[in-house]
Amino acid sequence: MLPDTRIKFLKGVGEKRAEQFRALGVSTVDALLRFYPRAYEDWSSPINIEGAEWEDRCCIKAVVGSEVKRHKAKSGVMVFECEAFDDTAAVHILIFNNKYAAAKLVTGKEMLFFGQVTINHGRRQMLSPSIEEPGTKQRIRPIYRRSGSMTSNYIEKCVGEALHQYGASIEDPLPADIRQKYGLMSLKEAISEIHFPSSMSRMYEARGRFIFEELFELQLGLKMRKVENKVRTDIVAAKDCTGEFLATLPFEPTGAQRKCIEAAVKDMQSGFAMNRLLQGDVGSGKTMVAAALMYNCAKNGFQSAMMAPTEILAMQHFETLEKFFKGTSVKVKALTGAMSAAEKRSVYDGLISGEIDVVVGTHAIISDGVEFLKLGLAITDEQHRFGVRQRAKLQEKTAGVHVLVMSATPIPRTLAWSIYGDLDVSVIDELPKGRIPIETYKINSGIRERAWNYIKKHLDEGRQGYIVCPLVEEGELEGVLSATEYYNAIKDGAFKGYRLGLLHGQMKPAEKAAVMEKFQSGEIQLLVSTVVIEVGVDVPNAVIMLIENAERFGLSQLHQLRGRVGRGSFKSTCILLTDNMSEQTTERLKVMTETNDGFLIAQRDLELRGTGDFYGTRQHGFQPVYVSDMIHNPVALEKATAAADALLAEDGNLTRPEHLALRAEVDSLFERIETAS
Repeated sequence: MLPDTRIKFLKGVGEKRAEQFRALGVSTVDALLRFYPRAYEDWSSPINIEGAEWEDRCCIKAVVGSEVKRHKAKSGVMVFECEAFDDTAAVHILIFNNKYAAAKLVTGKEMLFFGQVTINHGRRQMLSPSIEEPGTKQRIRPIYRRSGSMTSNYIEKCVGEALHQYGASIEDPLPADIRQKYGLMSLKEAISEIHFPSSMSRMYEARGRFIFEELFELQLGLKMRKVENKVRTDIVAAKDCTGEFLATLPFEPTGAQRKCIEAAVKDMQSGFAMNRLLQGDVGSGKTMVAAALMYNCAKNGFQSAMMAPTEILAMQHFETLEKFFKGTSVKVKALTGAMSAAEKRSVYDGLISGEIDVVVGTHAIISDGVEFLKLGLAITDEQHRFGVRQRAKLQEKTAGVHVLVMSATPIPRTLAWSIYGDLDVSVIDELPKGRIPIETYKINSGIRERAWNYIKKHLDEGRQGYIVCPLVEEGELEGVLSATEYYNAIKDGAFKGYRLGLLHGQMKPAEKAAVMEKFQSGEIQLLVSTVVIEVGVDVPNAVIMLIENAERFGLSQLHQLRGRVGRGSFKSTCILLTDNMSEQTTERLKVMTETNDGFLIAQRDLELRGTGDFYGTRQHGFQPVYVSDMIHNPVALEKATAAADALLAEDGNLTRPEHLALRAEVDSLFERIETAS
């Protein structure tokens, strides 16, 4: 464990700097020591000028070979330049608007230069390199993310001060036998080496310690919570009515759907509260699985509640469930914030009396006025959009309630089992029969008009479509089209005479709902939108989508967007438009044109971008651990899981004195996760 002293009390910090640190998520000395460098500059082993790779950042040791010349560029910037050389070659040094750096350049003096070597008109040059004298600073130096006026050097100095003041009080939460078994550094040594590496190999060794520690603590916490979640319940669906429900359907369920229903019903018959994640790709039929469980609950005398993150999605689920339960005795009602007081009161009365079997709504379901006669099943859809506390509040409506959380955001299976280790995981990995794959193409802006004409062809045939832009307002990013300016440009231009609509996240809920109603009814033919349509919008008549600046979206997000078309029986198309020809963008978008498998896409997204970008800010209620990246560290994850299993087998609650520090770290990790969600 690390010192919990407030950062403002560290020597050289104070209140103003503490505020800048807080902007980086650093409020204590503990957090500062865990604020790892984002990169390193290796000044320890200078290379010769000739050996410097073009455009690589490196350190060279060279003699200043000429007087520094200064002149003002046309832009008004002051430029300082000179020549430097070693035994192998010469390099042209240019410094901009920094007379202090230029003052270090004395003819005949040997200096260290750190920067990027480029070629200009056949000669090597370095633009604005960092400059130091050989000696004490000739080492590997950490580079940190910054805030306000703080420099990386200042943060480095603060970390050094923190180690000096509090290093002796660092307590290692990892038991000595585990460190020995897996060959891990002590915490104090690892912190020192990750901030001030004695060599790059030692830095990687320190990083390995932190990767293991973070995955180990995550696994411990998830496994302990799974045990805690396994509580006895009187809510038992003794009678399995699945066959009865399936017989009412006008279609044949997939094998995957049947398997998921069977596993969940078994949970609800076990005498223990179900805690299960239902994962399924766009259009895989998760709502039908949920309906089967609700039917089972109703036939066993219990009520069900389904909570969705938006009114649009809630009403969509309500309409779908109404169709599923038509002709049965199951009574379903909606409950949203937009309903009148009288309408809400009617639903409240129906729930407390038991007249209503199923309620579907937004967070209005968890408001204090809502009480149930016999709540048996609580379902949250797109569960990562709800905070831990919101989900818990729904569960608190009845002790021992069964819980199902659903997500249409595909996560690679190994990662899902790691992240949702406190839940049982069911996966619908099979799409309903007859689903037509969405054809996906990548184009550039040179043929945008052809794409527009292709969209018009579909609109003329009575179909509908989307154009998706990454931004809301004009000028947010240079070269990136916004939904607002795009809509204004085409409604009186290329799509004049067609019925267009605009949808974005800055609109009021009532405005968004009105636009979606018009689109769902067919009054709007073409919807220009931001990612607000990513989840939940179901318009079977929409068959064509154009995504502008496709390079700005992650693969999983593109897949979610693409899932808004292809919802009906018509052949559908998604067009990805980008002028970014980089190798990475080409590789990423190629994945989208080759497969409709959301799990495969998620796997590739994770491999290409890593867990931090994959999750995005606070997505899934889970903050990515500091340095670990599960997809690129399967061996570390395997070791951490094995170590967690072994430790919990001998001390299930980590209550032994030698494990108390580790238990505190695990609790702290999950407190951060829950606070972020």
